[in-house]
Amino acid sequence: MDIVVLISADAEWRAVKEILTPNEISTSPLGEWFEMTFNPSTSFGVYLQPFTFYHGGWGKISAAATTQYVIDHFDPDLLINLGTCGGFEGRVARGTVILVEKTIVYDILEQMTNADEAIAHYATEIDLSWLGESVQSSVFSGQSSIVRGLLVSADRDIMASDIPMLIKKYDAIAADWESGAIAWVAKQNGVRCFILRGVTDLVGAGGGEAYGDYDLFIRRTREIMQQLILLITDHEWTWIVPSSSLQPKRQRRPSRARRSSASAGPQLPDG
Repeated sequence: MDIVVLISADAEWRAVKEILTPNEISTSPLGEWFEMTFNPSTSFGVYLQPFTFYHGGWGKISAAATTQYVIDHFDPDLLINLGTCGGFEGRVARGTVILVEKTIVYDILEQMTNADEAIAHYATEIDLSWLGESVQSSVFSGQSSIVRGLLVSADRDIMASDIPMLIKKYDAIAADWESGAIAWVAKQNGVRCFILRGVTDLVGAGGGEAYGDYDLFIRRTREIMQQLILLITDHEWTWIVPSSSLQPKRQRRPSRARRSSASAGPQLPDG
């Protein structure tokens, strides 16, 4: 099974490289990437599972462009996005991991027709049925919970004044910059998409605890990324890709993109 892991923000990517310490990092027109193979020991036996980690960049523009790029060049069976998000104070606990079921891009301002229709156009329901019934809200490692829910996205940090509206209109608990774009592009291509976002900091009426304190965000980002990487690569990883779902869901392209030299990045085949 071919799995690509998109990492969005620069701080998240730096943390991933520090945690995984890849031997070789390749470049592409849109971002760095590297491959790593993990050997999870499960009840189904011991096997090797390769992952391609790709730096998707921050914001909707980079997220959409790199999502399409990795789909075209790596042809993944599963696209995973790991990253951080800001939580709404009183709605979610710091450290909670959100398994995203739906994304909404809320920073669309439409003054000629109906803004709700424009927002609905980019809203994305993520099909997680292939995960199996065993994936429910639960506690991992006795530390942080993982919950299934909705994530709202915008090209900006959470504004405290927006929180009441986001709660009332969407029942939102957290927000990020990229998930909405990634989920939408993946769905248009018919590619399985799986998003895990960890809450690094909370925002409330008094503002955000990480606003003006970038060092705090960096420290918590590394903690969250360490947790997310363990969730998809250690012996527990089959909760994400159960044995019954290891076969590709969609039909393979006739001409599969091939990875060539590290300096050139992934290249399309001739003809």
